Amino acid sequence: MNRNLTNKQKLDKARLEIDKIDSKLLPLIVKRSKMVNIALEAKIKKSQIIDQKRIKSILIKVGKAAKSKSADPNLIKSIWKSMIWNFIDYEKKEFKKRK
Repeated sequence: MNRNLTNKQKLDKARLEIDKIDSKLLPLIVKRSKMVNIALEAKIKKSQIIDQKRIKSILIKVGKAAKSKSADPNLIKSIWKSMIWNFIDYEKKEFKKRK
């Protein structure tokens, strides 16, 4: 960022960039939720909703990818874990509705 900008200008510029990134993330999260619904349709037992081995594998992969991009792997894994568990909560609610 330009050194001649005021702190407020820097903040405004950073927030504008965050908003642009968010507008790209939203369609990807919507697409992911559609894939979660497709996966849920294939699950016969409630016990299939949580796959600890898959969760561990995803978090390891995401942590390594974050590190390779010079990002904080703990932060990125935490965000992913939160997303995964939110989708698990969603799947549990949707699974209950089937009965």
